[in-house]
Amino acid sequence: MQDFDIVAVGAGPTGLAFARALDGSGLRVALIERQPAEVLAAPPVDGREIALTQRSVDTLERLGAWDRIDPAEIYPLRGAQVFNGRSSLALHFDPGGGPQDRLGCLISNHLIRRSLFAAIEGQEGITLLAGAGVEQVHADRSGARITLADGRTLTARMLVAADSRFSATRDQLGIPAEINQLGRSMLVTRLEHEHSNRGIATEWFDYGQTIAMLPLGEHQSSAVLTLPSDAIERIADYAPAILAAEIERRFSGRLGAMRFVSGPHVYPLATTYARHFASDSAALIGDAAVGMHPVTAHGFNLGLQSSATLARLLCDAAAKHRPIATLLLLRRYEARHRLATRVLYSGTNLLVRLYTTEHRRARFARQVALVAAERLSPINSAITRMVLRH
Repeated sequence: MQDFDIVAVGAGPTGLAFARALDGSGLRVALIERQPAEVLAAPPVDGREIALTQRSVDTLERLGAWDRIDPAEIYPLRGAQVFNGRSSLALHFDPGGGPQDRLGCLISNHLIRRSLFAAIEGQEGITLLAGAGVEQVHADRSGARITLADGRTLTARMLVAADSRFSATRDQLGIPAEINQLGRSMLVTRLEHEHSNRGIATEWFDYGQTIAMLPLGEHQSSAVLTLPSDAIERIADYAPAILAAEIERRFSGRLGAMRFVSGPHVYPLATTYARHFASDSAALIGDAAVGMHPVTAHGFNLGLQSSATLARLLCDAAAKHRPIATLLLLRRYEARHRLATRVLYSGTNLLVRLYTTEHRRARFARQVALVAAERLSPINSAITRMVLRH
């Protein structure tokens, strides 16, 4: 039996960021991850490009992870535009003099994971238990007990779940969650194209499909195609040249001729929102707390924010020699993260429903919404400020 102050389950970006944020706190932390250490040190390419806000960049800088990413692999996101159906009208989001005059930047998920893992190597107080599965967890007001698949037992003053939107830890803690299986999947593939994207991300809600182009340099983009899952599985089996031609056709040639670079990767879509973000001696962070729809690109940023919020409260309690798993501390964390996520989660789901419903009234409502938002600049400015803030 091993005893810790905190046991965190899951060493994805959120779990790694959380552990790193506890540096200097004096807390003894165990980080449990099913994947072996060599995979954590060199994660495989998974095709996901993360749109980071300036706030998230600042967080990664504080964690010592940002400078470990090759600047050549960081792509500026200078703006965004949203199209509806065959209309030529687009809703534009312009940073208008924001930080570095951009909405944020795009970085491959595996590079962020690699940099965060490198940042925690050698960190005092961290015990990494890689290649370890969790068999059972229990937490009450006296603390937490975690049994690993190999029979080892860990005890802790506090348990933190960072093990995905389908968190088994959350389930064993008895915390219910709103889970929406959307019946759709997302295909991501990297393509080169003839015309410049000008560093602007495009989201196109066309009839029967949603397609996005995320700029990775002026003549390369990550194409993100969303369709019913069976259709995505068929397209994923296309030969590379045929896949590139299919995306070019589905994007109506807006970026000219396309050439396959890498991929594809397929991800079924689901959203989750936990009923509570904390219980006795336990807390949820990242997707275990809130699993966002990727359409607004807020998921990673909110997950990073949750790890920073909880770590800040724990470091403050430790510095003042106070208990770290008090009901008051956990309620503060839950209140702050709910304030940061509830409106965005509900608004994103509403947006998805509005733009993926195909009956005539929904199409008309979409067009009216685009016209209104385009003509009312305060709406655009408010949304842009919200994007930059999160």
